[in-house]
Amino acid sequence: MPEEKVIIIMGSKKDEEFSNHVCTCLKNLSITYERRVASAHKTPQKLLKIIEEYEKLEGRIVYITIAGRSNALSGFVDANTRYPVIACPPHSNDFGFLDIYSSLRMPSGVSPLVILDPENAALAAAKILALTNPKLSNRVLEYQQNIKDIVEHADKKFRSV
Repeated sequence: MPEEKVIIIMGSKKDEEFSNHVCTCLKNLSITYERRVASAHKTPQKLLKIIEEYEKLEGRIVYITIAGRSNALSGFVDANTRYPVIACPPHSNDFGFLDIYSSLRMPSGVSPLVILDPENAALAAAKILALTNPKLSNRVLEYQQNIKDIVEHADKKFRSV
């Protein structure tokens, strides 16, 4: 089976803490991942080289892009890869969350998915990879069952009060 992995591209070092939440979920699902840093605005040539590096691989890849403010990163990556891209922009109160529009409004032919919660972005990447990996599909089901169990446990706790 060809290698499968999630490539997390952060726009800057400042996005590391936010990306840690993605990494935790991917680890829990036993999914291989790599983190890279490149900016569509500041280092576009480097970003292109990173994308070209992964395009040469014979595996299954899902990108998760993490960039705040003007999120050119997600569209840039999506426009230059054959693999799915999930934009997961960090939360920002600076502009009343209006900077989210830079992740939502893309030109024609550019189609990154947008998921705001980092754990959900990791789960979506897992589900994409699980389409061709039954073992991973089972891990996703277990993950979902654990979440359901937490809800059930909370309900039992509150009903017994």
